[in-house]
Amino acid sequence: MRLLWQLGAVALAAFAGSAIVGAAGWNVPLTLVLGFASAALLLFVYGWVVRRTEHREPVEIARGGAAPAFGRGVLIGTAMFAAVILNIAFLGGYEVRGWGSVPGAVALLGFTAAAVVAEELLFRGVLFRVAEQRIGTWLSLLLTGVVFGASHLFNPHATLWGATAIAIEAGFMLGAVYAATRNLWVPIGVHFGWNYAQGGIFSTSVSGTDAPKGLLDSVTSGPSLLSGGEFGPEASAYSVLAGVVVTVVFLWLAHRRGNIVPRRRRRAVTTTIAA
Repeated sequence: MRLLWQLGAVALAAFAGSAIVGAAGWNVPLTLVLGFASAALLLFVYGWVVRRTEHREPVEIARGGAAPAFGRGVLIGTAMFAAVILNIAFLGGYEVRGWGSVPGAVALLGFTAAAVVAEELLFRGVLFRVAEQRIGTWLSLLLTGVVFGASHLFNPHATLWGATAIAIEAGFMLGAVYAATRNLWVPIGVHFGWNYAQGGIFSTSVSGTDAPKGLLDSVTSGPSLLSGGEFGPEASAYSVLAGVVVTVVFLWLAHRRGNIVPRRRRRAVTTTIAA
């Protein structure tokens, strides 16, 4: 019931926020303000429902240390995507034609904030965290990663390969980031940096969705396995490779810090009947 209450509350807030941001129609100031307002609402709802159902403070979204943790995540996510796009460009799959749109890049700040916070609270804050307490880190990582990838099958231009790539490079990776840090600000930052670099800076498609151009006017081409095709660079083999590397690093950190939760086993109960 705790899982259902938390999922329901956060999902409802996410749906409301998405509808409000979508109604702005990419109006720059409205999308920016409503996007950040939606993210703030989601954080408030998550904190409220955790307090009500678990009778504790939601330390995983504590304000103390939030800014540096988020900042570290943004740097990691941005650097990851920059490495991916440079590799694609090196083989001729990405070309910059000039400057794009500053207003588009600004609007994408709000849009990305709302989308990223919603996904991280749902998949890492609720699903991964609660499932981990029952089935351990490894099974929870596998379960939530697959579900996260499958949720992108409903996106425009989605393919089974694209969903699989998302599961590996994002679902598994972001779960590993949370396992290593035990707060949500770092995975939120990594996710934000990755998504915003895609759309807001390099102007590529983000999981197949349509959006205004970002800072650069660019075009992708070549084999889908290289460029990601219409789904965007997240379906590129380079993205999968980058996600695997970062996942391994954070799982190593989680193990080193003693943050790997073992699977709970039912205790065998033996009953002795006295003769």
